[in-house]
Amino acid sequence: MIEQQAIIKMIFGFKAKYLRQQKGLSLEELAERAGLSKSYLHDIEKGKKYPKVDKINTLAAALGVDYDFMVSTRASKKLQPVIDLLTSDFVKEFPLELFGISPENLFELFSNTPDKVNAFISTIFKITRNYQVQREHLYMAALRSYQDMYDNYFEELETAVQRFRTDYKLEEALPFTTTILERLLKQHFGIRVDREAMGREKELRRTRSFYSEPGKVFFLNKGLSSAQANFLLGRELAFQYLNIQERPYFTRIVEADSFERLLNNFKASYFSVALLMEEGRMVEDIRAFAQQADWAPNGFLALLERYDVTPEMLLQRLTNLLPRHFGIKDLFFIRMVSDEGLSNFRMTKELHLSQLHNPYANELNEHYCRRWVSVNVIKELKARQLSSNGDTLIANAQVSHYWQTENRYLCISVAKSDLYEPSRGVSVTIGLMVNEKLQQLFRFLNSPSLNTRLVHTTCERCGISDCEARAAAPLALEWQRRQERILAAGKRLEAFR
Repeated sequence: MIEQQAIIKMIFGFKAKYLRQQKGLSLEELAERAGLSKSYLHDIEKGKKYPKVDKINTLAAALGVDYDFMVSTRASKKLQPVIDLLTSDFVKEFPLELFGISPENLFELFSNTPDKVNAFISTIFKITRNYQVQREHLYMAALRSYQDMYDNYFEELETAVQRFRTDYKLEEALPFTTTILERLLKQHFGIRVDREAMGREKELRRTRSFYSEPGKVFFLNKGLSSAQANFLLGRELAFQYLNIQERPYFTRIVEADSFERLLNNFKASYFSVALLMEEGRMVEDIRAFAQQADWAPNGFLALLERYDVTPEMLLQRLTNLLPRHFGIKDLFFIRMVSDEGLSNFRMTKELHLSQLHNPYANELNEHYCRRWVSVNVIKELKARQLSSNGDTLIANAQVSHYWQTENRYLCISVAKSDLYEPSRGVSVTIGLMVNEKLQQLFRFLNSPSLNTRLVHTTCERCGISDCEARAAAPLALEWQRRQERILAAGKRLEAFR
């Protein structure tokens, strides 16, 4: 994060350099006019030094502006977008260093090509305003990019988990029970667990947990499965063991008011999942499952029981370990939620590694492809529930072949009922691009029990003519084809000389 004092220096230096260049002055010429040394003026323009009042006055006079203009955050139309960005909460809070960007790098970009950068920043501001993109959306997108940079595997967190297990002699304590995790919180961090109080607060009945720092009490809501409770307890252990200060206190971040809080929440969640599914043991289980000759949904669900984890935790752990230990880096993770009548499906979470894969979330209110396994596994769950089968978890898989492309994905999906609205179904899916490495690892890719389906992203953009599951007409595709016909007609006219 860039400190406020550094931002003030950057803005002043940015203005000084821009005004000097606008007047066609060299560094030496301005230094002579202002009675300042060339090296001192160079440091000012680099955002390294901030002059005292008397020097600001002489520099302002040499540049043909007044004192107030130099020290304020107002500027000309061309400069204002950069200054607005530099003074925004986003720049102040966003840890650019995680992406290899130092304040000096940022400043060089702004000051060397100000007009082009200003035009770009103005464009971003207009897009975010027109599409009502909130700061939280930018933070979430940045976090997903950060995960992609590291193939969603963070060695320092894996090492911290191993150190935690050694420190507290937990080498053989898998799967963890809630009793073990609660005891760790109490014995080593003085935190007791309360399972009663949250249920008495009407506004918190859909909130899974809350940590009270003053009272050192970790509140868990009623109705959680042991797997859900284990994750929350493991996450709180991470906050305490890693001594994370900037953190959320509710299960979910009520307001993503800083990227650091969002990032720390991710780190604690990663720690918890890695703690519950130990790396070495999990790698062995992945290899054993992948080497089965046939797709066996019950064998996949057995991994949930083996570690006592939720489907989302298991699939997220696969996104950590498949790239690192098996070289499977082209993958995605999505979470889908249906309404009660199975007429609307929303994508509420996504992660893409190596590239932007299909499917991906869209904000266009279009209908996601009904041939996805992530949609149909929810329908299968609902059908079994209606037939009084009582299933609470359904797993399925398919090879999704995207229409008019070579892209194929092995998609493994698990569906369950929503905790607080059982009439709604929730599915989580991991998609693995089919390539030579994947075919070597997953023997059941060629199994007759594994369906292959032709799919698309949304119905509105799909040209599969005989689709039995279409939920909307291909309006976007028809518009695109109409534009292509117009262009083709224009080219025919060009042929007449």
